Amino acid sequence: MIAKVANIKSEVEAYQFDENQKAETFRLLYLSKKGIITELFEEFKMAPVEEKRTLGGVLNGLKQLAEAKYQEQKEKEAENNVGDLMAHDITLPVYQTNEGALHPLRIVEDRLLEIFYSLGFDLSEGPEIEDDYHNFGALNFAEDHPARDMQDTFFISEHVLRTHTSSVQVREMEKGKLPLRLVMPGRVYRNEAVSSRSNCFFHQIEGLYIDKGVSFADLKQTLYYFVQQFFGEGTKVRFRSSYFPFTEPSAEMDIWAGVETEENRRLTKGTGWLEVLGCGMVHPNVLKSCDIDPSFYTGFAFGMGIDRITMLKYGITDIRDLFVNDVRMLKQFAGI
Repeated sequence: MIAKVANIKSEVEAYQFDENQKAETFRLLYLSKKGIITELFEEFKMAPVEEKRTLGGVLNGLKQLAEAKYQEQKEKEAENNVGDLMAHDITLPVYQTNEGALHPLRIVEDRLLEIFYSLGFDLSEGPEIEDDYHNFGALNFAEDHPARDMQDTFFISEHVLRTHTSSVQVREMEKGKLPLRLVMPGRVYRNEAVSSRSNCFFHQIEGLYIDKGVSFADLKQTLYYFVQQFFGEGTKVRFRSSYFPFTEPSAEMDIWAGVETEENRRLTKGTGWLEVLGCGMVHPNVLKSCDIDPSFYTGFAFGMGIDRITMLKYGITDIRDLFVNDVRMLKQFAGI
């Protein structure tokens, strides 16, 4: 191996730089992670112990030689670049570019994921085109449930555009790898036209936690933590009984928005409370459909619209503002 190192040293000393063989080419060849000298150090690890003392000094000398040659050429090229720049009129005006910004929906989704990651949740995603079983059947929807009508759901032959990311919950539970603690963001679709402000799609994030001994108290504590982290310390919360086919008991969670301003009174219809999400304990029928024994495992689930949360967070009053890509609105989120 010492002879091999000597040959490479001769190559490095004789290496000539030109228009094609520049400093970066030299670095990639000899000093990069897959370079010749790096590979020699990997071979050095396998050399006999009695050779390592002599070989180590030779190898280090080779590396220092190559680094010095690379640095010298790099400085020469930098000087030449300055000279080329000075040969041009650098006082000419340049095109002005506007600072980019993340979309507010992306900002909010990232923040939601950050909060739930801190609680031990992992990310899971699934297909937007689903079959009836994963979108409805496994989630305890009755055969004649209105959601199965074409007036409420977009059908594509025997498949549907998913109406919620709960279908991802089913796919994860079917794997049988328990316990589960997951969040599932994604785009969902509803065939509805309740107002001129509606879209046929929106963004949703759901959470699922299944283990032995999971209770409604665990669900409430998780959501209390989320609210305090996202909306701020001291935000008031209430739970109201509700109904969902896939949870029992079910609830909706509201936050206190107040009635001090006309906007808040209009937004909350004079109650001061604003619905944020739906939640509940996973229905035993859902667990059974995924071959999970409800006598051993329990779990909770929750879901919220990212679009709605974004509007509440930033005081956006028209949902269409989130989708028209008006730079006058989007640039307000630069630096957030």
